[in-house]
Amino acid sequence: MDNTRMLQILEETGALLKGHFLLSSGKHSNRYIQCAKVLRYPWHAEQIIKVLCKKVKNIDINTIIGPAIGGIITSYEMGRQLKIESIFTERVNGKTVLRRDFSITKGSNILISEDVITTGKSTLEVKNLVEEMGAKVLGVACIVDRRPEGINLGLTVYSAIKLKIEIYNEKECALCKQGIKLEKPGSRLISQP
Repeated sequence: MDNTRMLQILEETGALLKGHFLLSSGKHSNRYIQCAKVLRYPWHAEQIIKVLCKKVKNIDINTIIGPAIGGIITSYEMGRQLKIESIFTERVNGKTVLRRDFSITKGSNILISEDVITTGKSTLEVKNLVEEMGAKVLGVACIVDRRPEGINLGLTVYSAIKLKIEIYNEKECALCKQGIKLEKPGSRLISQP
């Protein structure tokens, strides 16, 4: 699947939103990716994740792990296609943890799976957890890599598509100056300065 088709699917399913959005970082953006909108269609999820699976198929992965909620479906679908165990983390009292008797074997090779990477906060929380358990993180696979320039996770990022999306500090936001209504579509609480 090429980038043109990928964008078309994201737009058709309402996963790529255009407008004025408040991000969990507190910054503003002109576009927002809501991958749950595309992942609700299993046939689209299968095709998009197939792009990622091709990129990681030759890596020696023992387990794929995704942070809840966005990484649960991507992790599951990658695991299904690659025939590799898939688990997910959850947030309990603000801390990323494993629950449901999920475990990570010391010395195992782990791939993190996400829907969207922007700042990489969730990815790094999962990475720290995995490394605390004595396993090795081989990289992160995501549907959309929308990291702004200068965001380096110290991991190889495998993405189905890379999108450059405008991000503004609130005081310099061109969309605020135009009076465009601000929306908060995400699930994570807003960071406080």
